[in-house]
Amino acid sequence: MPHPLIRIDSPDDPRIASYRDIRERDLIGRQGRFVAEGKVVLNVLFSTSRFSAESVLLLENRVAGMEELLARIPEHVPLYVAGSAVMDAIAGFHMHRGVLAIGLRGEEDSADELITALPDRALVVALSGIANHDNMGAIFRNAAAFGADAILLDSHCCDPLYRKAIRVSVGAALKVPFARGGDASTLIETLTARRFDILALSPSGEREIETVKRAPRTAVLLGAEGPGLPAALLARLPSVRIPMRNDFDSLNVAAATAIALHRLWR
Repeated sequence: MPHPLIRIDSPDDPRIASYRDIRERDLIGRQGRFVAEGKVVLNVLFSTSRFSAESVLLLENRVAGMEELLARIPEHVPLYVAGSAVMDAIAGFHMHRGVLAIGLRGEEDSADELITALPDRALVVALSGIANHDNMGAIFRNAAAFGADAILLDSHCCDPLYRKAIRVSVGAALKVPFARGGDASTLIETLTARRFDILALSPSGEREIETVKRAPRTAVLLGAEGPGLPAALLARLPSVRIPMRNDFDSLNVAAATAIALHRLWR
């Protein structure tokens, strides 16, 4: 049986209140909800995601050709459709994609709970001070591609479930388990207590990353683009670098993550 379509003719309809003014409300939070955008992301949300959905909102001219996605939406999840003018008024800007869902965050595991549940052989990404949503999304995409089992975020990292971060991650932010764990020092203590070898990635690292033999439990720690990891943290940990030309000093943090994870994955 086809999923029933519920037509929305007014942007003030209370049933779609969670979708209103997407950009502004993304910055202040949505009371345990997040916005998923785009067909690829919604396919992840309704197939391999760790999260459930509250509702779906589609532009009416996008419904045709979405049979595979529609078949994945559980019957209890309302499927709303709207015309272009109404959709734009709801979102607060022109929604050319016209494919949205509201996801439910649920209860988040602590960093210790997440790490405790990992297998004996595991690869973890630990992030300190990653505040750019594009970089965050790309890091999650890299983590999914190269088999990272989890991502730990310190208290200075941005939200992986921000709409743009999810979109850049092509849904990987909905798949790769993550948790927040206080400051970077606390993350290190959590990982050390669970027998992880921690590699701090820095342009000034002691060894080239291709010389590293991956331990059964390995974590790679990365800092924000520009400042990188604090000197005090680098002094505490084995550090590695990605070799590059002498006349250039560093890579984008997402690109560096991809190279490091690929090396450790192989």
